[in-house]
Amino acid sequence: MSSPLRYEPTWADVLEEHAVEQPTALRLIAQLGACEASALSFCRLLERWARGEAKPATPGARQSALRHAADRVETALAGLEEPLKRYLLELEADAAEGRSWYGGPGAAELVDWEPVLSRAGVHVMPERVAQAYLELAVLIRALEGLSAAARIGAMPDPSSLWAGLFDLRENLLGRALDDLRALAFS
Repeated sequence: MSSPLRYEPTWADVLEEHAVEQPTALRLIAQLGACEASALSFCRLLERWARGEAKPATPGARQSALRHAADRVETALAGLEEPLKRYLLELEADAAEGRSWYGGPGAAELVDWEPVLSRAGVHVMPERVAQAYLELAVLIRALEGLSAAARIGAMPDPSSLWAGLFDLRENLLGRALDDLRALAFS
């Protein structure tokens, strides 16, 4: 006998629940979903190399794979700017100053990528890779944390949601975006 399927709320449900305008929330959810998927792909590529998996098989193909992964994330983040700005603008009218609902980077996200990149035969600035990886890992963890909060019924209030999204915007659409652009064209 199979158990009935239960719906598990996600970060998207939190954004939709707090939305002032439904179309704005749906645009943001779609774009954040693209950011999450491309960020996961970028981080997993680097993590495979850190474990010693030489995929793709040649240094040139690995260089190309990193460029492609960085380009995907850069494109997704560039598309995030407008829907996130709009969502924050709509949410801000009701929000007083709140606290961000996600933490800063953890020790697992602080990685020296220089030896990994050297071993992989990929010639890019390891500082750019480290910064991009760090910001994307924080994004992924923040969305996972927001989903967990939704599942246990501990969603942030609108002002805290605003503060967290504002912090993510500042981190992702600043230096991280510049680093990803540089990696995409390396």
